[in-house]
Amino acid sequence: MKRSSGPRKTANLSESVGQQLNMYALAASAAGVGLLALASPSEAKIVYTPTHINIAPNHIVLLDLNHDGTNDFIVRNVLRTVGLFRSDRLSILPQDGNEIWGHKSTAGGHYASALVAGIKLGPSGAFSAGSRSMAFGGDYNGSSYCLGKWTNVQKRYLGLKFAIHGKTHFGWARLNVHCDLYKIYAMLTGYAYETIPNKSITTGKTKGPADDFGPGASLTSPIPDTPQAASLGALAMGAPGLSIWRRKEPVGGTQ
Repeated sequence: MKRSSGPRKTANLSESVGQQLNMYALAASAAGVGLLALASPSEAKIVYTPTHINIAPNHIVLLDLNHDGTNDFIVRNVLRTVGLFRSDRLSILPQDGNEIWGHKSTAGGHYASALVAGIKLGPSGAFSAGSRSMAFGGDYNGSSYCLGKWTNVQKRYLGLKFAIHGKTHFGWARLNVHCDLYKIYAMLTGYAYETIPNKSITTGKTKGPADDFGPGASLTSPIPDTPQAASLGALAMGAPGLSIWRRKEPVGGTQ
């Protein structure tokens, strides 16, 4: 059986079928309004900043996640000497009521969690206010030690919760930390935040949009690029859309 190699012809729809489609277009126009409302005017976006900043003893880093000129967090490395005892503490201090994902140690201290990649940071996260220790080193008369979840780690993440114009956003900062005897050396290798208020971000994720939304987040999303969505969108346009739909429907297609 031979098949035609020429372009496929379109079928002429009967008047009754055309009337049915016109009625369907009117109904679909309402659905089309709903679909068009799903088209996001501003898709979720993760803003990622790669860095290579050393945080040696007695140095601090001012962390401005969204580059608006306001410091959101301060990472500080403080070296002290008291008599024969020397100490070095790496910690993070939130600014203006911002919060850090943390935990309480068995010794009673509050630490910033050293999160691995793939952790969702959102409204249900373990965030709290106040300064949080990351690593602590000490030396007394030549006997040295290092403590804390951030001691000698690579590619671990701080979970961060901060405000932009009064609205809550979530972000992360990635660090490598090394302890030499009792001295602590850290490197900030990058940080990111989610531009949609109350929307979760995943540690290590540098591109959006993400999938998880928190309370109050924008729930808009683009229309899926599928034949069904395109057909319904065309029908929602009314008569012009029907003309497009008819031209696309081949002979033998479902009427």
